[in-house]
Amino acid sequence: MKYLNDINISGKRVFIRCDFNVPMDENSNITDDNRIKTVLPTIQYAIDNKAKVILASHLGRPKGKRIDKYSLKPVVKRLSTLLGKDVLFIDDFESEEAKKALYNLIEGDVALLENLRFWEGEEKNSQEFAEELLELFDVYVNDAFGVCHRKHASVYALPEIAKIAVGGFLLKKELDYFKKIFTIEEKPFVAAIGGAKVSGKLDCLVNLLNKADKMVIGGAQAFTFLKALGYKTGNSLVEEDLIDEAKKIMDKAKDKGVKFYLPVDFICSTSIEDDIDYRVVPFQEIPKGMMGLDIGPASVELFKEVLQDAKVVVWNGPMGVFEVKAFANGTNKIAEIIGSLNALTVIGGGDTADAVERAGQSLNMSYISTGGGASLKLLEGKTLPAVEVLERKR
Repeated sequence: MKYLNDINISGKRVFIRCDFNVPMDENSNITDDNRIKTVLPTIQYAIDNKAKVILASHLGRPKGKRIDKYSLKPVVKRLSTLLGKDVLFIDDFESEEAKKALYNLIEGDVALLENLRFWEGEEKNSQEFAEELLELFDVYVNDAFGVCHRKHASVYALPEIAKIAVGGFLLKKELDYFKKIFTIEEKPFVAAIGGAKVSGKLDCLVNLLNKADKMVIGGAQAFTFLKALGYKTGNSLVEEDLIDEAKKIMDKAKDKGVKFYLPVDFICSTSIEDDIDYRVVPFQEIPKGMMGLDIGPASVELFKEVLQDAKVVVWNGPMGVFEVKAFANGTNKIAEIIGSLNALTVIGGGDTADAVERAGQSLNMSYISTGGGASLKLLEGKTLPAVEVLERKR
């Protein structure tokens, strides 16, 4: 595909689809602005090259309704601060007043449209909605990697009908790193896969077995694998309908010579809420009425041994309920171990990125993806609809 620096944008109205789906507290204060900062190079390039910049994004799931807590107004304030210039907020791009304001932008001006998901047409991939947006600009840029796995109007229908549609610098960086994962020849390649459910990672696990030399399993999904091996798991989360799939994955790993590692101990308690009465339990001895909520210290040491010689590490999914201090140690320790490696380390998934940030290891990773669902699709070996559209525009 073509990217922003491949075309002339001077004097043109440039529509940049961003992913400003940032977390906010109950007072609409942004608590993490990383998703805004990651797209700044694209925005600044457009400003420096004398474009009239129109930004657009979604926030949350308002499902086609105007809901105040999902407004992008707080993003305008943060953007203005980060860019060092006032960003014009467009509350309703369909109004004549808004269209006039966008038409009258001068070179270097920046405007931000209100949450696109306030319009039903966005998530419905409405051609009519896309055509309305098309009237606002001359050049389309997709820099919203986090929604590229979705067929929504602003990332799918709109670039299809835009005369000029290209990728932004963040999108290029994301795609380059995930391509590198599957083309790099350095070994050992270790896949560390955590999270709650096998169902959400099934295709990812199967695909990574074609590349990995070692696979480390953590998080609650480990219990489905342990149950498949015949062990009792207490009240731990198990996907009974995926036990056969878990067996197939372990059989495939064996057939391919991929070393497959499960936790050997867990931090167990009666519930996530009970963060006082917990204990370390070997994987064979999880008591009735208790559930595993984090990997234990022996598992951390085992995984450290597995990871120590890695040249490539892909980590997707935390090792436990890291949001609760009592059950965060396993995830924190794995973040520290991966962060200390002399290896290509790529972090995928929103929860994993959050966990790495909390562990203070963000700067020690080679790359942290901004898109959970999109990165997972790439790890599954699948293509992203919004990327395919841009590739067809070349």
